[in-house]
Amino acid sequence: MKERKKIQKVLMGIAVISYIAAIGCAMAAAYLTDGTADPVVASFMASVVFFSGVGIVLHVISSTNLPSLKVERERT
Repeated sequence: MKERKKIQKVLMGIAVISYIAAIGCAMAAAYLTDGTADPVVASFMASVVFFSGVGIVLHVISSTNLPSLKVERERT
């Protein structure tokens, strides 16, 4: 198993929160749908797309093997 950096663990937590927010917005949109084209339902569905996208991107970043970008100088 590869070792994750601390920031990757934080990003995974934020991704899970984003997934939960997307599910919550979808449930709210389903609850408020009564057959009309309500702008509130449209905004909840847009939030579902946004939170799902954020969750996917952060999930991929947190599971990627990131190289060390630290510049090491040789002392002579």
